Amino acid sequence: MENEGARTETLERGGEVLAMTERTHEISADEVCILIPTLEEAATIGDVIDGFHDHGYTNVVVVDGGSEDDTRRIATDRGAQVLVQSGTGKGQAIREVLEYVDVPYVLMLDGDGTYDPADAERMLEPLARGYEHVIGNRFADMDDDAMRALNGFGNRLINRSFRFIHGADYDDILSGYRAFTTESFERLSLDSDGFTIETELAVECVKHGVDTAIVPISYSARPEESETNLHPVTDGGTIIFALYSLAKTNNPLFYFGSLGVAGIASGGIVAAYVLWRWVQYGAGHEILALVSAAAVLLGVQLLMFGVLSDMLVTLHREQRRRLEQITRDAREHESGRKED
Repeated sequence: MENEGARTETLERGGEVLAMTERTHEISADEVCILIPTLEEAATIGDVIDGFHDHGYTNVVVVDGGSEDDTRRIATDRGAQVLVQSGTGKGQAIREVLEYVDVPYVLMLDGDGTYDPADAERMLEPLARGYEHVIGNRFADMDDDAMRALNGFGNRLINRSFRFIHGADYDDILSGYRAFTTESFERLSLDSDGFTIETELAVECVKHGVDTAIVPISYSARPEESETNLHPVTDGGTIIFALYSLAKTNNPLFYFGSLGVAGIASGGIVAAYVLWRWVQYGAGHEILALVSAAAVLLGVQLLMFGVLSDMLVTLHREQRRRLEQITRDAREHESGRKED
């Protein structure tokens, strides 16, 4: 099912200049919260904070997941506001800390030193043009040793799966460099506690029609003294499963349709085996025949349910777009009355 509600744009870089139209307004550094979730990042967090201070961003919030090294002390010494999350996991940290953010824009990144603070303006520029969510594409300018071959293969597989399942091309849905408006974040229904938060953010942007821009960023290798908490095989499998399970409410035709096709196919295989036994040996197998019929019937029902669910989701999105348009028209009308 194609994404019909959101505006998605990939912004290319020519030299160091982004091909963008004129901004609608300027975003000042005071309007931006730099949000950095951390866990055992003492080796890099100081340089990350200093990098943003050098570019004029002083509202830096570090939300820590219970580091046992000097992450919190270093962050405090470098002038960041440090919060300790009440739960565990990156997703829970982001949801918790955003309840206290009182500025309209958030720039979020990992504290491992792989993302460049110099890309901050590039990330925020689409928000000034009216976009609500920005994803930094790491593959646009990645160091040769920044990502192992297995990780690179897994990332590309996950991005292709996202395009196929959810109908949008975000280039790099696992990127940890994000910029978004706090208003758009409040519209998303996020449940992920762990590292699948980026995946859920991407799916929710499609689901809720959040205008999303993709911009090229630089991506560096982790310093040798900084260790990753991710495991390519197990974590990659978890992300793929999350993509599939999230299709339940975003693309129900794919979710229930795939289950239906699997049911029909498995029932057909069992039926073929029963038929082969009858032809080969002249003996039937009533129990397997019943199992085959039940599997095919269940598959057909799931397909029908998927079609009906897809119709409901489409109608819901259409009604949401109409309500949003009515709200915008009402605000413009009220603004015009005040000016008069």
